[in-house]
Amino acid sequence: MKRIISLLVLNKPGVLNRITNLFSKRNYNIESISVGLSEQEGMSRITCVIYVESEQQSEQITKQLNKQVDILKVTDITNQAVVARELALIKVQSNPHTRNEIYSLIEPFRASVIDVSKDSLVIQITGESEKIEAFLELIKPYGIKEIARTGTTAFPRGTQRQSQQKHNFSIV
Repeated sequence: MKRIISLLVLNKPGVLNRITNLFSKRNYNIESISVGLSEQEGMSRITCVIYVESEQQSEQITKQLNKQVDILKVTDITNQAVVARELALIKVQSNPHTRNEIYSLIEPFRASVIDVSKDSLVIQITGESEKIEAFLELIKPYGIKEIARTGTTAFPRGTQRQSQQKHNFSIV
């Protein structure tokens, strides 16, 4: 089963490496991982999407993450209402004859063309992973040259309580 885990970590060298090693040592595959600065100075937010076989494995990985010194908060947000987005850049083969067809596919997905050359377009699309997958299936017949995806970034909607807090302090 797919799990989305949100981590608040100290923004220090080696933290991401220790987290990915923890997953690797336990033979968990990371489907996506995104990292960026958080709203708190000196801290970063990491969103991991992983696959586990059971609820017990999910609890085990959460406990292991909580043992890490540089991780301040671990939250499994899988079963919460979340805001989740991903960014994809897609370079598609294009010529003057197919360009209008491609533009007609882009519009309903609220994607945008960010670069044009004589034989290709670079398309930017954001949204949930399922939306991006659907767009890729539609655009595939035109010839995808390259794809770069950020992976899922997510957090709970509104004012939901986040569970499984390890520490509750701020860095001065």
